[in-house]
Amino acid sequence: MLHYLDNSATTRLLPEVSEAMCRTLNETFGNPSSLHPLGVSARALIEEARVKIASALSVNAQEVVFTSGGTESNNMAIFGVATLYAKRGRHIVTSAIEHPSVLEPLSRLASEGFEVDYVLPLRDGSVPADEVLNRIRKDTVLVTMMHVNNEVGSILPVDVVGRGLSDFLPRPVFHVDAVQSFGKYRIKPQEFGIDLLSASAHKIHGPKGTGFLYVRSGLEIPPYIRGGGQERGLRSGTENVHGIVGMAQAVSALGKWDFWGSVKPLRRKIEEGVMRIPGCSIIGPKQEGLYAPHILSLRIEGVRGEVLVRFLGAEGVCVSSGSACHTHRGGPSPVLSALGLKPKEAEEVIRVSLSIDNDESDADAFLSSLEKAVWRLRRVFRG
Repeated sequence: MLHYLDNSATTRLLPEVSEAMCRTLNETFGNPSSLHPLGVSARALIEEARVKIASALSVNAQEVVFTSGGTESNNMAIFGVATLYAKRGRHIVTSAIEHPSVLEPLSRLASEGFEVDYVLPLRDGSVPADEVLNRIRKDTVLVTMMHVNNEVGSILPVDVVGRGLSDFLPRPVFHVDAVQSFGKYRIKPQEFGIDLLSASAHKIHGPKGTGFLYVRSGLEIPPYIRGGGQERGLRSGTENVHGIVGMAQAVSALGKWDFWGSVKPLRRKIEEGVMRIPGCSIIGPKQEGLYAPHILSLRIEGVRGEVLVRFLGAEGVCVSSGSACHTHRGGPSPVLSALGLKPKEAEEVIRVSLSIDNDESDADAFLSSLEKAVWRLRRVFRG
């Protein structure tokens, strides 16, 4: 039996999502830009999905722009704001623990003359709001930060930062990467002062290759992909109808689950079991309210994370050695380095991430396999 505990990398497609997507592929296969009945039906499905997703954010449906996922949404937001406001200022504020799909575009902008201010996290992985707000200058055009960190589960204070930005004139544009939080936390962009928000379907039991960018009404960022003028001209290309339908179905389905009621007890069980193993520690915030319960980062002293992941995989337990987006890049995780871990320490970290799919049998299997793995691998590494 397979025990899947890598839900921050991707999640299993819910049966109702798969059914909705297959039905769309087979029955409503028209191009949504066509004027014949099949095209009109496809367009209707897209707009219905747009309304469902907008409702989850309490925003206007026309503020939701469909994309291929979180990476494209982040790139679209960052490059869009930089292009729009380059003449007003070229200063950007972010945190040092962002996803590569934020850090890489910022690195590109830095090479083109922008100044990027990276706010370091505290040792526990938290990022104080005042540390972000204290970096704002008159030439700051963009503040971009994630809501939940994908590696250590830190909850960044996007609500406090967003509201605090209203004290600055001119006010910087605020972009939030909500890939790890959308569908799990209550996010209201209008209340939080968020101008742009990125999300991805495959983190919430929807399909890969589908996501969206919330673009506040009145913020006229330039087109990211040019062509036929789809998605209000911001993201041209024939829409991924079945993916969009699947994402909306996942949003609706997740709303019926008690996500935290399911996840929190499992986290507690795993935490308690891990702490009984000598040399095991938790990386990231310890104070409730500063961490997301579905992401648990663990350092197993004396055991390389990648080796441990492979050992656990052979036992039928799937976890990761950090962000799946960083696995093949080599070198220590920038997030763990920003938290002050030395390269050798960072190599000893694994990530467990939970979802509504998990139950006590998964936690038990993980703890049993982990204890066995640590005992055997430490003997190997120590000779």
